[in-house]
Parts: sequence; C-alpha cells; structure tokens
Amino acid sequence: MPDPVQPVRLIALDIDGTLVDQDLVIGERTLAAIGEAMRRGIAVSLATGRTATSSMPFAEALGLTGPLLAQQGALIRAMPAPGARGLGRLLSHRPLKPEVTIEIVRWCRERALLPHFNYLEWMVVASDEERLEEYRLFVGDRLRVVPDILARAAHPVTKVVAIGEGEHSLDVLDEARAHFAGRAEVTLSHPRFLEFVAPGVSKGAAIRWLARRLGVPIGQSMAIGDQYNDLEMIGEVGHGVAMPSAPAAVLAAARYVAPPVAEEGAAQMIERIALSGWQAAGAAEPLGADGARRVVEVERR
Repeated sequence: MPDPVQPVRLIALDIDGTLVDQDLVIGERTLAAIGEAMRRGIAVSLATGRTATSSMPFAEALGLTGPLLAQQGALIRAMPAPGARGLGRLLSHRPLKPEVTIEIVRWCRERALLPHFNYLEWMVVASDEERLEEYRLFVGDRLRVVPDILARAAHPVTKVVAIGEGEHSLDVLDEARAHFAGRAEVTLSHPRFLEFVAPGVSKGAAIRWLARRLGVPIGQSMAIGDQYNDLEMIGEVGHGVAMPSAPAAVLAAARYVAPPVAEEGAAQMIERIALSGWQAAGAAEPLGADGARRVVEVERR
C-alpha cells in the first residue's frame, strides 16, 4: 500500500453497495461532495463490475466527465461529450482468450455454477437459462440469447459471470483462482457472482492506468468499494477506503473504513479525506445542505 499523500487528486468509486444501496438512490450529500471535489479539480471516475452502458446513468447523474472503468477494469470508455448520443470512445478492452473461456464454462458447470457472458455492452445468455426473462427486463435490447453458451465461448468474451446458490460462489473462489492462475483473474462482485476476466485485469490495474493517464501519483489517489472485486483498487492507492459491509479481506486491505452506505458513507469519506483532510474530528456537515433532502434515483438499466 503506497503512503497517502495530500491533496487527493483522483477518486475512483464503486457503485453498488458503495454509492448506492439496493434502491439505486444517490443521496444529496453524495451529489454535493462529488460535485465539490470536481469543482476543486479532483478527477472522479466510477470503477465497477457493471457494463459501461449500465454505469452511464450514475455517471450522468453525478455530472462526471472522467472515463468509466467498467467490467472490473476489463473495459474502459471515455464519457461521451455533453449532448452526444451513444457511448463514449473505447479506450481499453482486454477480453478473455477463447480457449480459457471454454474451460471456464466447463469448470463452472461441473460445480453447479450457471455461467453467462458480458461482451462489450451486451449480456450473452443461453436460450435455456431459467433467469432469461429477468435478464431481459434488466438489460433490455442489450441481451443476446444463444442456443449454446459453450459454442459462443469460442468467440471474444469480456467477462464470465457464474451464478451460484447461497455461499457456493464464495466457497469455490480460492479453488477457481488456483485452477486459472495466470490464465484468468477470478473475483466476486456479489456473494453469489463468481466473475472471470483476463489475466492482469482488476479495478486496481484500471485505476493505476487512469492515474498514469492523468499524471496523478498513486499516493494522491483515493478508492472506495465494498466487495472482493474492489480489493485490488483499495490496496493500490494511498487512500483506500472500504465500506463497513466489506468482507474481512477487503477491510484488511483498506486504510480507512467508511460509515454505512445508508449514511452516505462514501460522501463522508470524500469530505474528510479529499475535501477537508483529517483535520475535523467528526463527520463533516453535508455540503450545500439546505434543510431539504434531494436525491437522484438512477434508472435501472
């Protein structure tokens, strides 16, 4: 872990469980803290397991202009210019090798895990997938249904998501990492979602890429997250912050632990570290608070 250096010049934020809870609501304090950070010249980007398309509404609601670090960092897109239609320019894409994807599908099926793919902005699922209608509602026209997921594995895939029941995905995490070492990175974005990306891909590698691009020392960078897929970026920066709900390994990698997401803990840490340093003994007051609570509910897409 690099030494923390002030002032903070770059912030990378996870979305689910960090910026928003299950209601997908961005609170007033969060909007204000991030807005103030950008007004002070601090670069802010989202670093998420979601696709760039799914991340875009959150970035737009926050007024972000920095690149989207999507799909665990396997895909990075520039934000589109204001008023522009469609997605921003593709800056980086590191897909899995087809022969590795094929083995991942077989390995998952042997362990009662149901795999599907993300490729660029599309979700690719098998036609016999029991959650097909659920996925269709979630991603709409970005869903691609194929007759045979194993046959589709012979083509480029950005990320494999394998779903298990209960704690099964967590139970096989270490086994998956050992089996695919050097051929795929394996992490969890949710206790049930085991995810596979290309070797060397992680949110930590993505934030280092972004820091180099911006000319920001990694010690002056801040990252906030809540799951195993956030561990590398939290440990990569000078100011690594874990949400209190994070697994023990993620908490151990963090320099700081935030208040809960229900209390807009990410906003409080931005205020304390990036905007005020650690001079205040307690939580800073919400920036721009006027007595009324204003929230932004992000469209579920």
